Amino acid sequence: MKNGIKRALITGISGQDGSYLARYLLGNGYEVFGASRDAQAASFTNLSKLGIRDKVKTVSMSLNDFRSVLQALVQIKPTEIYNLAAQSSVSLSFEQPVETMESITIGTLNLLEAMRFLGMPIRFYNAGSSECFGDTGGEPANEATPFRPKSPYAVAKSAAFWEVVNYRDAYDLFACSGILFNHESPLRQKRFVTIKIVNAAYRIAQGSGERLKLGNLDIQRDWGWAEEYVEAMWLMLQKEVPDDYIVATGETHTLKDFVSEVFLNFGLNWEDYVDFDQDLIRPNELLVSKADPIKAYHDLGWQAKYRMKDVARMMTEVIRDDWMNVR
Repeated sequence: MKNGIKRALITGISGQDGSYLARYLLGNGYEVFGASRDAQAASFTNLSKLGIRDKVKTVSMSLNDFRSVLQALVQIKPTEIYNLAAQSSVSLSFEQPVETMESITIGTLNLLEAMRFLGMPIRFYNAGSSECFGDTGGEPANEATPFRPKSPYAVAKSAAFWEVVNYRDAYDLFACSGILFNHESPLRQKRFVTIKIVNAAYRIAQGSGERLKLGNLDIQRDWGWAEEYVEAMWLMLQKEVPDDYIVATGETHTLKDFVSEVFLNFGLNWEDYVDFDQDLIRPNELLVSKADPIKAYHDLGWQAKYRMKDVARMMTEVIRDDWMNVR
């Protein structure tokens, strides 16, 4: 800590969560550093969209290279690390299982080992995933629910979760994982289904004449608003004792519900514009994802303000405004 100012290092700062977290921490008086494999070549578009690109210091760091991680920590001397980097697409993980496993598990392990090696009083947040739980038989998952991962991505996230537990127990590190359920925003990458739906619905409303192709519309997810989820990450690192927490709304809806809500926001009936595409079905699909986030409410005082219908409405509003500004 320099002059009483906390220093945060965010890996994956260019993504949805990293960008919102950077803005949140800056608002709380932090000095924020963002790590990228090649910081000079990275565009950091989301930081620019949020108007904070010039307020964030960036550093080149390869999470798969222990020496690189060690050098970055010595240079920055962070008080908090938020590990949000790595391959983040479930569907892509079936096509790139090795890259997915390495980027998640080795990156997390290198950060933990560097913290242990340097002995710095760093607080560490790891981005877990609801995908780790797999099929819970329709019951809401809590922090004691066993993991049954159903994708290479979920397997990798499960391994990283236990790496954090191991280093916390074995070396007394302040390390914790946030097990976040689905959380969305206009900053999502285009390959994610929610942003795909919103963009397509807007174009259709403008007369594009296209058809939207989707996979299983009966899958069920707990959808929240990403911007408020980053506050829960920060709250975890402010506790006296590190622990792991589920972050979710506690409400589950089908993908069909989400699609319907988005199209309604554009004055359309989704059934007139959506087709089923068998090729979009994953090899091992998680059908129902439910969460019990009561621990986060009791311990952190955090509760989601926005639910699925709010998320659909806010995403359509922002996308509409963005398109209008472009035109």
